[in-house]
Amino acid sequence: MAAFFKAVNAKIRSNPAVSYFCSTHFWGPASNFGIPVAAVMDAQKSPELISGQMTLALTIYSATFMRYALAVTPKNYLLFLCHFINEGSQITQGYRYLQWHHWGGKEKAGVTGAAQEAKEKAAVASDKIKEAVSK
Repeated sequence: MAAFFKAVNAKIRSNPAVSYFCSTHFWGPASNFGIPVAAVMDAQKSPELISGQMTLALTIYSATFMRYALAVTPKNYLLFLCHFINEGSQITQGYRYLQWHHWGGKEKAGVTGAAQEAKEKAAVASDKIKEAVSK
């Protein structure tokens, strides 16, 4: 049985494209692309929901691993691209956070905010449920 697996592994490793596809140089960045995809999708949400601490941590994380992706041998350009996109997304989120919380975005918008609106809607829904149950 061990000889079978050794033969399959040798066959996979003989083709450079398949070998790359079956390596951690491909699957590590491919699975890591969820972080930048989520950051890009979050750009559509209210800036009130952005965590400044998490944004800063992810910015430092992506900058560190962009450097790491070019420091390893062979260079992992897919990992670099993943963290490059995440770095840009996190910097954008950081700007939105600062604009909303520290540079007067909240006051300029003149809104109660997404969290307050959600609480009000939940209270209305709760009242409707209580009325329905009491009938």
